[in-house]
Amino acid sequence: MTSPSSEEIQVNSEPKEAQNPPKRSFLAATYEELKLVVWPSRQQLFSESIAVILMVSLSAASIAAVSRFYGWGASQIFR
Repeated sequence: MTSPSSEEIQVNSEPKEAQNPPKRSFLAATYEELKLVVWPSRQQLFSESIAVILMVSLSAASIAAVSRFYGWGASQIFR
């Protein structure tokens, strides 16, 4: 018994893209995935947005403070 050659495999297995155009299958798959999404409520969206804004602001402030500290230290060393 011999194994099938690569030519036989390519002839026998027709790609699925030939059945559906790639753009249409992509849009259909995207729509199916969007139906599975659990969307947040208005209250949840608002509270999580505030939490993100607060954490980004605190992170930016701490990075600015560290940067100013190192800048001050460098100015003291390299007068």
